[in-house]
Amino acid sequence: MRQLPNLLTVLRLLLTIPIAWLLLAERHGQALGLFAVAGFTDALDGFLARRFKWITRLGSILDPIADKLLLVTSYLCLSLTAVLPWWLTAVVLLRDLLIVSGASLFRYLVGPLQFRPTWLGKLSTLLQIVLVLAVLLELSILPAFAEVRPALVITVLLLAVLSGGHYVWVWGHKYRSARLRA
Repeated sequence: MRQLPNLLTVLRLLLTIPIAWLLLAERHGQALGLFAVAGFTDALDGFLARRFKWITRLGSILDPIADKLLLVTSYLCLSLTAVLPWWLTAVVLLRDLLIVSGASLFRYLVGPLQFRPTWLGKLSTLLQIVLVLAVLLELSILPAFAEVRPALVITVLLLAVLSGGHYVWVWGHKYRSARLRA
């Protein structure tokens, strides 16, 4: 039973392929259903891991990878089908690349690090998910959501830029502190 959260995470990883296919085929209702299943598995694996202390090293690595893969794939597919603008996808991807590059550079220059998402980073990711859900709802069962899409796009853009800048500031501060101690 201890591996159940990891199995749910692997399921979420595997769901990325059919979700991508459905998005590219513009079968938004079915994509919404699978996206909801993926979201449920994310919530359930997190709950089980914390509640029963089934936290594993593998899970701590796979879970954020599964989340990012699903989001990045969704943004790419929605841009390929001209549902979301390319510039938004580029900013979202550049933010993630900045975070990974910053962590790698910090590890190389300073050593091991404890990475914890900031509240701004969590909010940015949450709004990225909300945008995908709103777009899928709009294109499948609730066309009225078209009215909120422009505001969500701008909000996701602003939060991606702000959180990316915040990560640079936080890691720059950690780097300077580590260098002063050395």
